[in-house]
Amino acid sequence: MFIAGQFVYAQTIAGSDAQTTGEAKNSWLAGTAAWNYVVLTRYILGVGPDHDGFVIDPSIPADWDDFEMTREFRGTTDEISVENPDGVESSVETVEVNGDTIDGTVVPAFGDDQAHDVRVVMA
Repeated sequence: MFIAGQFVYAQTIAGSDAQTTGEAKNSWLAGTAAWNYVVLTRYILGVGPDHDGFVIDPSIPADWDDFEMTREFRGTTDEISVENPDGVESSVETVEVNGDTIDGTVVPAFGDDQAHDVRVVMA
């Protein structure tokens, strides 16, 4: 299981022509941490904002069986679990919210200060 966390990477890494090839500099810059979070959540885990709610469209390594994350979004806290039983890298088969299947991959913005369970099955 993979659970999203916080990661930081360096702003620059010295190239092959440098005297200190491979040396990384300027880690923990606010911009690098923020962009790493965006890449991880939106483009790998596939959870990002949409006008009507948030989209779930993961693009993960095929050997990930599942992952879970908590998303606070427009007044709600969503507990999201993604299952990958067929070992695919992308393609969502079903999305359920509180046990009810929804059409498509956009989870509505409920704005009701309630917690919601979101279950996604990839295939």
